[in-house]
Formats: sequence, C-alpha cells, structure tokens
Amino acid sequence: MRVASSLYYIVFLSTALAACNAKPTKDTPKEKAEQVSPSDLDAIKGIKYTEVKRRFSNGLSFDTTGFQQEPSWIIQLHSRDTMLAYDPAQKIMQGFHLHHDHSNVYNFAKEWFRFKLVSKDSLVFQRLQVTKKEIADDIRSDVNMTFYANSYIEKVLHTTAEKLQRPSAADTTFIRKMIAKANRNPDKRDSVFAGRQIVQLIPKSDMISVEFISSLDPLEGRTRAFDYIYPRYKIVIDRAYKDFAYEFNVIADEKGKLRLSYFYTNLPEFYEVRKKVLSGIVDIYLQNLLKIQPGSTLGIPHASEITVTVRGKKSAPRK
Repeated sequence: MRVASSLYYIVFLSTALAACNAKPTKDTPKEKAEQVSPSDLDAIKGIKYTEVKRRFSNGLSFDTTGFQQEPSWIIQLHSRDTMLAYDPAQKIMQGFHLHHDHSNVYNFAKEWFRFKLVSKDSLVFQRLQVTKKEIADDIRSDVNMTFYANSYIEKVLHTTAEKLQRPSAADTTFIRKMIAKANRNPDKRDSVFAGRQIVQLIPKSDMISVEFISSLDPLEGRTRAFDYIYPRYKIVIDRAYKDFAYEFNVIADEKGKLRLSYFYTNLPEFYEVRKKVLSGIVDIYLQNLLKIQPGSTLGIPHASEITVTVRGKKSAPRK
C-alpha cells in the first residue's frame, strides 16, 4: 500500500541523510504520554481527521539537508481495531487493523505510533521506529504528526487544511538562515542544501539536450523526496571537441553560476587532470549552453548541488 509505506521511507530518508547512528533503546516511563483508554478511542469513532502538521521534536518541518516533513495523511477510526487511511492512488479510505501493543503504542498501516493526544478536535501521534520490539531512541522516532478533525478546521478555525499545512514562521526563520549560509559559501558542499524546488537546466542551443532522471521507485521505497534531495540530469552535447562521458556534481548558486563540486576518480595521481577537464566542461559547455534557474526553498533562490551525467559527441568529419 502506498499510503502505508510513504511515511516510513520519508522518515528513513531523513535518517540516512542525517547519518544518525544511535542505537535503539527500550521504551521508558519518561517517554510515555497519558494513557489512552478504550473510551478515548470510542469518543473519536467516525470522526475524519486531516494531518495539518508533521514536525521534528524541535518544532521544525525542515532539517539541515533541506528535507521537508510534509503532512498528508487523512485518517478515521472505524472501530477499536480498525483504522481507515486515505489512499490517494485509489482515492478511497483503506481499512487497516489497529493493533494495541502496550502503553500508548499502536500499529496500523504497517507503521508504529505513540498516541500522545486523542480528542474529538485533534490527534497527536509520534511516529516510532520499532526494531525487534524495541523503540529506536533517535531521529527515526523524532517525528510528530498533528491531525485536526475536519469539522474543527471548518467550523471552529474557519480555515482549510491546506492553509494549516503551510510552513511555520519558525520554518521560515530556519530556512532563511540556511540560505544565508549557502549563498555566502556556494563553493562548499557542507554549506549548501537541497532546494525544495530543484535547479532547472534549460537548453539555449540545439547543441545540448537535458533530461531529468527521476529516482522515484515506490517498490524500492524511493519517494518523490529523493528527486529534490538528489536531483540528477542526463546531458548530451553534440559537436563536442571529442567523445567523452563523465558523471559529477555541480553546485548552482543563487544567480545561476555553476561550480564543479564532487567527482570520483580511483587514480589520485590524475585528480588534478580530471578536475581541469571537468571544470572546462562546466565553464565552457554547461554555463554557456544552458540557462540555469537556481534551486529555491520557500520561494527564495539559493545554492544547491545536483548530479549530472554529461556525454559529449564529436561531430563527424567533413568529407
């Protein structure tokens, strides 16, 4: 089920990018919220809730890689042992067994949650990473999901879920600081971050073609977040000075200037030669033959990194 797997892999992606190696620990009393009773669940039966916030424990929906937690779930308790969740692919509410494990820890849609707040107006769930019946005490269990009842959104708050799902003022402040750092140091990989709207490479000549390579693969758990965290492009240059093929990273700054970033070579003695060749490809071909629209987050352009596979094809000799 897509609805069942999407949250896990988004959280997994953020975990991998943060390189967090904390070991899982057993659930402890200090982690437990007020006990959710069967009567609490009975009170919310039949109420449809929409997720309006998904944030880390620091209150932000962004992390330092540029990854964004995006609220998207719609759920409804059907009975004490059945939770409905909206499947956007089939456009229906799908039923999942609601399993109560212990304390406030529940499982549905192949995900583990701690029910932190249950009321007729709102729900707060902490998403948990459970390994061998132990709850991971790291970033994988550091995501809180807030739901509001649809009737509460409409009749009490007099707004829409879409407006409530927008990034917060704290998110904006955080992103602006990240952007300022990235734009001060566009030549440093550890200063730039992924743009929520990715770099656009637009050909200005028939000598060059560009194709965006999507990493989306639901079967492998690669959600659309992979496409903006790791944007990849295939570029073909006709009438090049010679035939060549290279894969490397470039950083596009907030003004659209490209800089060579990371590249791999298994021959250290040829590193400088390879660097000179790739810098020439970037400066002579890519910068001149492409219109570069920089990546941006919250509508603000900033330096970000992309991966390009560039193939050069030499023109056939004249007869």
